[in-house]
Amino acid sequence: MKEKTQKNLYSAFIGEAKAYFRLLAYAEKADEEEVPQIALLFRAIAEAERVHAVRNLNLAKDLVVKDTDTNIENSFQREKNISENVYPDFIKDAEDEGEQAALIAFSHARDAESYHAKLYERAIYNVIKDKVSAYHICQICGYVTEKNIPDKCPVCGAPKEKFKTVS
Repeated sequence: MKEKTQKNLYSAFIGEAKAYFRLLAYAEKADEEEVPQIALLFRAIAEAERVHAVRNLNLAKDLVVKDTDTNIENSFQREKNISENVYPDFIKDAEDEGEQAALIAFSHARDAESYHAKLYERAIYNVIKDKVSAYHICQICGYVTEKNIPDKCPVCGAPKEKFKTVS
């Protein structure tokens, strides 16, 4: 596939993925406002946008998806950059503007991204010796652990009931 088309497919993937999550948020709002037919419509269109996103990503895979070693290294670098460079700027801006909820969300995300980077780094250096059968993800802040679900999330303090297991 030619370079420009690959890049366009990747851009379309990003747009469709954003639309998917935005429409789910719209559906949630419609539910809150007790407009179930509109909520259903938003969910249906969101699913269609997800289909578009997956299709575009599958067509652009050569641009995005490499061999596993490269994917792990790229993921590590992205998580490290986001936690060390991107979120600190977001945190400062939220602090400067007195936006406490955003400051907390950005701080939690920064800390969780740092944990993600450590998990990738362990994979890079083959430190994962024991077979991991499941990961547990805090549904409040995104913290990930392969150990037992903690009683309280070390990043945001959420109770263990807020963890989702991926196996």
